Amino acid sequence: MVIHLLLILSILLIGFPLYYAFVISTQSMEEVTKTPQKLFPSTHLWDNYVKVWNRIDLGRLLLNSSIVALVVSIGKIVISILSAFAIVYFNFPGKQFFFWMIFVTLMLPVPVRIISTYQVISQLGWVDTYWGLTIPLIASATATFLFRQFYLTIPDELVDAAKIDGSGPLRFLWSVLLPNSGANIAALFVVMFIYGWNQYLWPLMVTGSEKMKVVVVGIASTIPTGTQPPEWNLVMAVAMMALLPPVLVVLLMQRYFMHGLLETEK
Repeated sequence: MVIHLLLILSILLIGFPLYYAFVISTQSMEEVTKTPQKLFPSTHLWDNYVKVWNRIDLGRLLLNSSIVALVVSIGKIVISILSAFAIVYFNFPGKQFFFWMIFVTLMLPVPVRIISTYQVISQLGWVDTYWGLTIPLIASATATFLFRQFYLTIPDELVDAAKIDGSGPLRFLWSVLLPNSGANIAALFVVMFIYGWNQYLWPLMVTGSEKMKVVVVGIASTIPTGTQPPEWNLVMAVAMMALLPPVLVVLLMQRYFMHGLLETEK
């Protein structure tokens, strides 16, 4: 009984800020500033959402964020599968050294190397492009490590059987490893999609035109920096619409996501 009460309390603590943000997105500015605050939705939902959609071209922002999230998540998975495959199934000089060098990059996140990364992207002419938004975010030491750990659990007998059947390395990867990696791929896709969707600092730095901005940057742009008070109802309306795509991805892939986490744990 106590455990159930703690779980319910935890859900309420996590869910209430989201619910309250939705409530604010349905109110007028007068209702937002009025005290005491209303804890139930108001009647301005449609007006607020349409107003903010047209004000900041939210459709374009959502499209850009979707492209970035999809390219980053798919790119991370593809590169991580290939790098983990090479580390586990090929013997070459310095294999362990290169693996640990990949792992050490976890200590160098994007904000630490953002200046040097921007210089490279600028020299390549990728500023304010989808290439500049996505390519620096694709490499993933975490995903490489997870795929490596999974490949180490594949029985050697399966590898020997594939060799006897005449399968080459790429055939073995395509016909044996990938079908068995489905749950791990799905779990990583969800995590990496949310990672790409939530990017703020790098897109803010590498984009200059309105047509290339992502939705997280768009949320920040709805908050005035001067003395004008923020229209929190419109800010929350943008936040609610920005929340929908990642929530939809999680809901659609929830079963595969949980299965992948369990498989990874094993």
